[in-house]
Amino acid sequence: MMPRTPGRPLGVGVQLPEVEREVRWPELRAIARTAEQAGFDSIWFGDHLLYRYESGETRGPWEAWTTLAGLAEATERVAIGPLVAATAFHHPFMLAKQAATVDEISGGRLVLGLGAGWNPVEFAALGAPFDHRISRFEEAFTIVRTLLRDGYIDFEGEFFTARDAELLPRPARPGGPEILIGSSGPRMLAATLPYAHAWNAWYADTRNSPTGVGALRDVVDHAAREAGRDPASIERTVAVQVRMPGGTGRVMGDTDPKMTVAPLEGSPEHMAEELRAYAREGIGHVQLVVDPITEASVAALAPVLELLDRG
Repeated sequence: MMPRTPGRPLGVGVQLPEVEREVRWPELRAIARTAEQAGFDSIWFGDHLLYRYESGETRGPWEAWTTLAGLAEATERVAIGPLVAATAFHHPFMLAKQAATVDEISGGRLVLGLGAGWNPVEFAALGAPFDHRISRFEEAFTIVRTLLRDGYIDFEGEFFTARDAELLPRPARPGGPEILIGSSGPRMLAATLPYAHAWNAWYADTRNSPTGVGALRDVVDHAAREAGRDPASIERTVAVQVRMPGGTGRVMGDTDPKMTVAPLEGSPEHMAEELRAYAREGIGHVQLVVDPITEASVAALAPVLELLDRG
């Protein structure tokens, strides 16, 4: 299970800035350190290349794995991870190598979030095929998890090949980092739940409310049982959009109206009670998507965490 402050009803993480505005490394590092000092349990960074909006504007984030390596060195306690790494953007052998390296730098604090990718603009820019995304993910997932767990694979599939591949040095932890899956689709769940430690839903999937968790949780729990797993052995995590003073609507990569939700906002007491409601729905960890995502906003969430710690 992912780290959680003792006595806290659920783990609480924060997603760092992506394309809301251009953020340079000194500020990213400062936000991460402030999150750790404020009592957050985890920090997360997206794995994307660029976004292009209907207005014609293009925005792009920093490269995820280089950034995660820096965050691993800049922090001491919090879990870190991509939310989530797109297997389409990396050869799976290299992805396993990147994960093992960041896990080593962090002292075993990496949570490896994995997904298939969804933005056709990025696929086109990279020259990555957009077809058969789930089939490609299934092969990539097999290579990544096997290398991290066993250190060796000899694999030839329809889309990927890893012949006589050996992962050296080995990850900081025997068996490699915990794996989180960023999907609730039936094929993705069938392929990953026999092996995954956690799954994640984006805030739009729950309409940013604890009341939206139940139906999604039931789908994943059923898939877990079909995979021969006790659903309780798989950590349930969701992203929660939070608005702080000065927030005007967080600019994300997807401008689909379905992604627009009512943010969680209000007093620390109200926010803490809403997060407790997620815990009562079986959620073990939340990733806060904060608007505006600044050092001051992250620091201002410390009272919410303190209230959670009181029970």
